Amino acid sequence: MLRNFYFPSICRKYGIKVSVDLHAAPGSQNGNEHSGTRDGSQEWGKTDENIQQTVAVIDFLAARYAMNPSLIAVELINEPLAPGVSFESLTKFYRAGYDAVRKYSSIAYVIMSNQLGPADSRELLPLAGGLKGTVIDIHYYNLFSDEFKSMTVQQNIDFVYNNRANPLNIVTTSNGPLTFVGEWVAEWDVNGATEDDHRKFAKAQLEVYGRATFRWAYWAYKHVYNHWSLRWMIENNIIAL
Repeated sequence: MLRNFYFPSICRKYGIKVSVDLHAAPGSQNGNEHSGTRDGSQEWGKTDENIQQTVAVIDFLAARYAMNPSLIAVELINEPLAPGVSFESLTKFYRAGYDAVRKYSSIAYVIMSNQLGPADSRELLPLAGGLKGTVIDIHYYNLFSDEFKSMTVQQNIDFVYNNRANPLNIVTTSNGPLTFVGEWVAEWDVNGATEDDHRKFAKAQLEVYGRATFRWAYWAYKHVYNHWSLRWMIENNIIAL
């Protein structure tokens, strides 16, 4: 499955399924450059206007791609950050965005991203559990936080087994929405790590994230940095699928 990709005939030719994921929303939902801001501001969800604008974008995307056989899912927004995005605003948008997708498709999955920051990983279960064909998206990186900067190879691997497996299991309920580890990478803050170290780290993540019921997506398929590139990792026998 590919994310953030357009729909050429090659997708149909090779049976590739595509998830359309809205990464930047009006006002920015997390203050990072990949959400469309240059100054770190985070204004999305603070007014009804930019929520409605974002629903209009989802409506446009769903209308455009709903009948394409390659479409498997629409993700309503990427990585909303708490507490800048309130849970009230987010659920209001998710309900409206879900309805926008369902206007055009009864079978495309609707993916709802968990909040980054201080938020309960289970908070979307009541909402998503009451709607047909929903997926909760969770992103895992052993990066971007001071707690990982001093970890050894084994501590990083242990963190995956001890601190990722249980939260993922809690969200992955037998009769609830599907779960999706929509971003992960076999890169870390360990200096001098060998390729065998990366291989063990990738294996641990594949084992844990493979339990997600909507599976996972690596960030990214092809990248300028080798360990961020799934293609390079596979070709160099560091990741074995």
